[in-house]
Amino acid sequence: MIQVTIWNEFRHEKTNPVVQEVYPQGLHGQLASFIGEQFSVKTATLDEPEHGLTEDVLSETDVLIWWGHKAHDEVSDEIVARVHQRVLEGMGLIVLHSGHFSKIFKKLMGTSCDLKWREDGQHCRIWNVNPSHPIVEGVGEYIELEQEEMYGEHFDIPAPDELIFVSWFPGGEVFRSGCTYRRGNGKIFYFQPGHETYPSYYDKKVQRVIENGIRWCAPTENNYPTYGHYEAREGANNE
Repeated sequence: MIQVTIWNEFRHEKTNPVVQEVYPQGLHGQLASFIGEQFSVKTATLDEPEHGLTEDVLSETDVLIWWGHKAHDEVSDEIVARVHQRVLEGMGLIVLHSGHFSKIFKKLMGTSCDLKWREDGQHCRIWNVNPSHPIVEGVGEYIELEQEEMYGEHFDIPAPDELIFVSWFPGGEVFRSGCTYRRGNGKIFYFQPGHETYPSYYDKKVQRVIENGIRWCAPTENNYPTYGHYEAREGANNE
């Protein structure tokens, strides 16, 4: 069974009554409630020792899901480097919503990952632009959310390896809201929905995308490559 670790900053839920009402068990708790039906799940949060991402936890994680917002700078650079190395070794990473501004996502992308945003409570239409991709299996042509924070272009990320979703907002903005990347042996999926005051993670299609993303991001059986000095396989020394 795929081993999933859900990492959540877990700050808004402690101080904001609106977030507490929408996600009484925390965003990580809601994510775990449906992810745990198909995968082995553990959770980790910012204020735990080592942010809950110890060497042992990460070594047993096939796919790490990341949600953060207002405390990106509080994440230890040492833990970021640890997660980064695990991605290069083959661990999958799913970055949700405002996790686009996390240290780990910016380190993997090598850009500012900045964008336009507006929190106005309007609806969002997330168009499936890659209908044969396994991440969109069972989703249909689009996802309609009654409320979602507007994210708009330009989104300062490298050109995605694969563009999965493009979102439209009533203000006229569009946004590359589902993107995949490969770094080292690891696969990365960025998925935009998930503002903390809106119930996006209760939507069945959003849940289906995250579940499909876990399967896609999960490590393969491919071995981690050998780097550094390498003895010749052919030639006089091997005759």
